[in-house]
Amino acid sequence: MFRRDFVKSALTASGATLVGGAAAASNTAVPMAKNNFKLAYAPHFGMFSNSAGKDPIDQLKFMADMGFTALEDNGMMSKPPEMQTKIGETLAKLGMTMGVFVVDKGGNSQNTLAAGKQAHVDIFLDGCKRAVETAKRCNAKWMTVVPGDFERNLPIGIQTGHVIDALRRGADILAPHGLTMVLEPLSDSPNLFLQTSDQTYEICRAVNSPACKILFDIYHMQKTEGHIIPHIDWCWSEIGYFQIGDNPGRKEPTTGEINYKNVFKHIYTKMKANNQNFIFGMEHGNSKPGKEGEEALIKAYIESDSFTI
Repeated sequence: MFRRDFVKSALTASGATLVGGAAAASNTAVPMAKNNFKLAYAPHFGMFSNSAGKDPIDQLKFMADMGFTALEDNGMMSKPPEMQTKIGETLAKLGMTMGVFVVDKGGNSQNTLAAGKQAHVDIFLDGCKRAVETAKRCNAKWMTVVPGDFERNLPIGIQTGHVIDALRRGADILAPHGLTMVLEPLSDSPNLFLQTSDQTYEICRAVNSPACKILFDIYHMQKTEGHIIPHIDWCWSEIGYFQIGDNPGRKEPTTGEINYKNVFKHIYTKMKANNQNFIFGMEHGNSKPGKEGEEALIKAYIESDSFTI
């Protein structure tokens, strides 16, 4: 197995106990045993910058040393191609998986597919084509798509039909490459067309392609609809990816009202019974600043992942 060659001394004292390693408390960098998480949690760049430094490659190595086995980067498409390739190569060396990046279509609310306007669809399809090239460079399989705002001068059924038509065309671009767009219902604005998991399920069933699935963001769905575990079960066949964030606050698990240990246990049990695997994107902030906040974040994931089967 690839031996991680980068360990910062930031967590040697409290972190040695925190991650279950046998590292001695000292001021020098020493090897640490990684956490053996049951699920593939995916941090993002900047989440551990106080412990790993500003360089994204060093951050990846730190994530791997802490036991995280995936990465997500919403802004991957905006990075230079050379950096995309370097990230992909580093992930492969570390045995990590690339999670989602966002398909560039101008923003969550812009260029709404619900309008049925060819100009908006063209921007979306161009984003899908460019996403294929990005995915090749960073070894990605999943990419986030948000259809945009409501087109309120049209009946909801007509808007839904427009969205389905556009997504079918996007799926035709992605499917031959084994790529999957994951549709994310959001709670950010009442203007957004895609709001709930059951609405997204209906659209995925209509698109009827392995290249179009649900991104079930537990934070957003707790805000929008609650009843998290039943909604996961109802939508299960169309879910392709999960994201995490506690509510209120959109910080790490254990900081809000969601019982993530129970949610994670339920998903883990169900996916093992169905011989499936998912990435769990850590799309949230740190509840505390600095290295202390990064230690607290790791501790929260250790706690939430400590469910028993």
